[in-house]
Amino acid sequence: MPHDNTRPARKWPALLATVAGLLALTASALCAPGAAAAAGTPFLPKPTGPHRVGTTSLHLTDASRRDPWVPSAKTRELMVSLWYPTAARDGRRAPYVTPKESELLIKGVAKPELEKIPPTALSRTRTNAFTDAEPAGRRRSLPLVVLSPGFTWLRTSMTGLAEDLASRGYVVASIDHTYENFATTFPDGRVTSCAACEIETDDNAHPDAFGRTMIRSRAIDISFVLDQLTGPRPKWKGGALIDPARIAMAGQSLGGAAAPETMLKDSRVRAGINMDGRFFLPIPKSGLARPFMLMGEPKLHTPEGKDDTWKRDWQHMTGWKRWLVVKGALHPSFTDYDMLIQQLGADLGSGLKETRSMDITRKYVAAFLDLHLRGKPQPLLDKPSPRYPEVQFCSPPAKNCR
Repeated sequence: MPHDNTRPARKWPALLATVAGLLALTASALCAPGAAAAAGTPFLPKPTGPHRVGTTSLHLTDASRRDPWVPSAKTRELMVSLWYPTAARDGRRAPYVTPKESELLIKGVAKPELEKIPPTALSRTRTNAFTDAEPAGRRRSLPLVVLSPGFTWLRTSMTGLAEDLASRGYVVASIDHTYENFATTFPDGRVTSCAACEIETDDNAHPDAFGRTMIRSRAIDISFVLDQLTGPRPKWKGGALIDPARIAMAGQSLGGAAAPETMLKDSRVRAGINMDGRFFLPIPKSGLARPFMLMGEPKLHTPEGKDDTWKRDWQHMTGWKRWLVVKGALHPSFTDYDMLIQQLGADLGSGLKETRSMDITRKYVAAFLDLHLRGKPQPLLDKPSPRYPEVQFCSPPAKNCR
């Protein structure tokens, strides 16, 4: 799949531009002329757990810090989506994104060939969670999983995974890292866009510097959100249901790369997952001793792939660890987008057809979390499975995955 820079007038950090370029290709394929008209309503597969799912959004303000991307903003504002178990039997299905968010997400790639494309395709996606349904569970009984999306992508980009985890009895919090994506909508109607995309840097002198800055900022965002959800006066009415001793983090792309830094800075995060993200900020030689899992596409993330940061940092993961590559996967395969694009009649070249990308991501992420937050043995994580032949286990210094 080719990579391109979606904002050629700006000097984006080269590797982050590559990630954003993948979104450009995603958006163009998603909205190719005639694609949406030829396909039905896009949908997220039904969750696989026993619980029905509720969802709500929180607007949080960190008055202790200025926004790192817009200095005139004297506080750091965040939007957070929560998914959780509910006993509600019906209700209003939550929107996937608003029409405006879909428009900004697609037009944010700034490609002239998209100008005649209807911009609201993603807003039609059918979800499974009920808006503002009453949370269900006993006090301090539900593990918490924090999700951090890829650079320029919205917090809803992993909704299919979030719904599934909630149906299995987890609370899931996905964060819009404001000004780092193409659209964040606040309750007063404000819609912010990607101010971080406009920052010019010297790519040749410091190719990873911008990514490091962003990862450090995300770690602060996540710790703040944990304070708001698990502190003595939680901002969510279901906060008392969360078990503060069972918290994990998963992220895709830049969000996954932020997981080790978050874990090193915040001991509350017991386990982490990086899905297809380059480690801009190295794990220190002192190591990361808590459980960690890598999931990636083979082109970049085999031990001999183009991204050498996984191999570099693998040796500094000193606790339980797994390195998985998924044959046929592309960068969007660890989000909803690979699947939704196919439903809308377009083809990125993914080898994971229909809902297969979602099935694999849900299964392996849930197994990791059940093992490390619930103590349930997971043979799936011990060796390759005939049910999921696409998933290969890597173990450097061996060059080949099996």
